[in-house]
Amino acid sequence: MNSTLITRETIMENSNISLHARDDQGKLVLRVVLAVLLLFHGVSKLIGGVGFITGMLEKAGLPGAFGYLVYIGEVVAPLMILFGVFTRPAALVVAVNMIVALLLVHTSQVFTLNETGGWALELQGMYLGGAIAVALLGAGRYSLGGTAGRWN
Repeated sequence: MNSTLITRETIMENSNISLHARDDQGKLVLRVVLAVLLLFHGVSKLIGGVGFITGMLEKAGLPGAFGYLVYIGEVVAPLMILFGVFTRPAALVVAVNMIVALLLVHTSQVFTLNETGGWALELQGMYLGGAIAVALLGAGRYSLGGTAGRWN
């Protein structure tokens, strides 16, 4: 009877280890996909500039200089998410960046569908949801910050 209990405990320990490993692998995939896709937008702005963003901000009555913050939201924060350093705050920066983008550029599309029947803002919604998920889940074991960091 004792050997049966040990076997069950061993099985439970092994399954818990594999569950934690899969959780960390899922966090890694989510971080990498979110960060890499956002970096394409950031690199585009590094190459083409943020003039159109500063113009929209000024039109909305805000200082145009705020437009340069997009580099933090689309370059610096995604790199931090990718490498798993201060992951939670970086993900919150991305979430705020997406909310500002939705308010400045996409407000008219909130209740519209695209030509294939999907939500017109599904990409922006996925970025926002992914950033919130990373902020809640943290970086996981496969990160430079590790699981012990308070902000990871």
